[in-house]
Amino acid sequence: DEFISSPPRKTVRFGGTLTEILLKYQKGETTDFELLKHQLSDPDIKDAQIINWLHEFRASVAYLTKELEQLVSILLKLPWLRRSREVVEEYLGFLGNLVSAQTVHLRPCLRMIVSQFTPPRVTIREDDVDISDSDDDDENLSENFNTCHRALQTVARYVPSTPQFLMPILVENFPFINKSERTLECYVHNLLRVTVYLPTLRLQILELIIEKLLKLDVSTPQQDIEDAEETANTSGSEEKSTEEGLFDMEEDEERKGNKVVSSSSERMAHPLAERLDILMTILFSYIKDVCHVDGKLDINNTKDLYRDLVSVFDKLILPTHASCHVQYFMFYICSFKLGLAEAFLDHLWKKLRDPNNPSVIRQTAGSYIGSFLARAKFIPVVTVKACLDLLVNWMHKYIDNQDTGANAYCDVALHGPFYSTCQAVFYTLIFRHKQLLDGNLRKGLSYLQSLNFERIVMCQLNPLKICIPSVVNLFAAITRKYQLVFCYTIIERNNRQFIPVVRSGTGGDLVQTCTNPLDSFFPFDPYILKRSKKTIDPFYQFWEELSAEDLENLKKPIKKGTSEDEDDDFLKGETPQNDSVVGLAPNSYESNTVHMSSIGSPPDCYMPYP
Repeated sequence: DEFISSPPRKTVRFGGTLTEILLKYQKGETTDFELLKHQLSDPDIKDAQIINWLHEFRASVAYLTKELEQLVSILLKLPWLRRSREVVEEYLGFLGNLVSAQTVHLRPCLRMIVSQFTPPRVTIREDDVDISDSDDDDENLSENFNTCHRALQTVARYVPSTPQFLMPILVENFPFINKSERTLECYVHNLLRVTVYLPTLRLQILELIIEKLLKLDVSTPQQDIEDAEETANTSGSEEKSTEEGLFDMEEDEERKGNKVVSSSSERMAHPLAERLDILMTILFSYIKDVCHVDGKLDINNTKDLYRDLVSVFDKLILPTHASCHVQYFMFYICSFKLGLAEAFLDHLWKKLRDPNNPSVIRQTAGSYIGSFLARAKFIPVVTVKACLDLLVNWMHKYIDNQDTGANAYCDVALHGPFYSTCQAVFYTLIFRHKQLLDGNLRKGLSYLQSLNFERIVMCQLNPLKICIPSVVNLFAAITRKYQLVFCYTIIERNNRQFIPVVRSGTGGDLVQTCTNPLDSFFPFDPYILKRSKKTIDPFYQFWEELSAEDLENLKKPIKKGTSEDEDDDFLKGETPQNDSVVGLAPNSYESNTVHMSSIGSPPDCYMPYP
């Protein structure tokens, strides 16, 4: 019955085969050809018709030369993805035949596939204005993406040079950062999927993605993100207080709503920060999936990915000033194995000490070393000590070479890398001093004394004058506590030498002094993107204020000859999960305590002490 009721298979509705139509077109007879184009462009074209056409085109690809690129363009616009499985399979077969017989059409085919890496567009009219955005309700989106990747693999199998033609198309099609989160999310996810079956493109694709993430990151300073969150929280609490008591929701409805509430609470108030958060989450997931096979770390995969990421880091991240979040992809991959963290530190160390590198790159490498040693919970004390030994020895040699020469004076332009290294060492000591002294106080103090901080602080280059005051003050408090060096005489002298700058504004004259001549920043300052933060937090050393009792202890110097067995809350207490110190102003312990929620880049200017 089914056979009798089904119509016979048709070739073309107006008679003649496809080959005949194409041959006629070459002789100048265009009537049938135009009718063919019209039928293929019909928005109501049926599945059976598409299959019939594709079947004939597969047999006639030899005729689809460059002169017929208009016809090929129509074929590439056929709505094949959202059709039956038969249509999809026939279309994949057609694509394979087309690119193998006519490589001239390779680029258009690749463009068609890549254009499907984002959700389809829907046009909404508001006040006679077309507003286009992605269609998030497509249930078959995941399946469509799978099919697209099958199509790309098919093309790559027939044309080995596909990767070199594909990469410029991936760059061209990358959505603008103001497109919807869903569009960006899908495109980046699909780019990373391409690296799985076209591994030769992995480095270039990672570069492309991280470059776009970096643009997002520097467009959203941390202060802007925090301000947006604060504004959203304030307005949210106001709305909650006005609506409180107006509606009584049933318990089951509340349970249903829990998922929505949790997801909305994870949204970033700043729209660009929201996009960055989603994309960083994808990047972290990709790094984890590549490095782990069946839940276990695969050393070879991890090493290969690490090399690619370090290459991207050198090219894009290191020359970029004050990015807040993107650099954490290195932090994350280094957390998988200590060997990777040590390799990264060694890589930064080589950048820092190489005089052939630009001074700004060397200074940034110093900032990364200090911030990484301070914040990475997975780096053990033995590695911290090894790094401090390297850095401090280099500083002493630098002082040996400079202290008696013509350049033995305080100048950022001449000695930038030296000052950056000093700041890295001071910053590391602030975060790690408890761990360095933990267990055996006498041995720990002996080690810190061997670093000879006094010579560094007292040298003609005067690092305390150049380093950020918040770091200097904390370093001074800790070194005074353990009688390693007394910095306050030098700090007071430096303060007296500051030349105030009067700036006139609408609020009157303001006296300010620039306190960040290095223009330095701490690349691993607290990570504040809500979703991707969950990946970083378990490996991150947070900063917390000390109690009043600990603060008192910090003010009292250790007495000479203190027994290592003597009880000291500050030293002998168990090292907390979040090591912390309070910054102290240089001229008065009692009246000028600086409370910091996190040691980070301080304000560029501060009011000098009278």
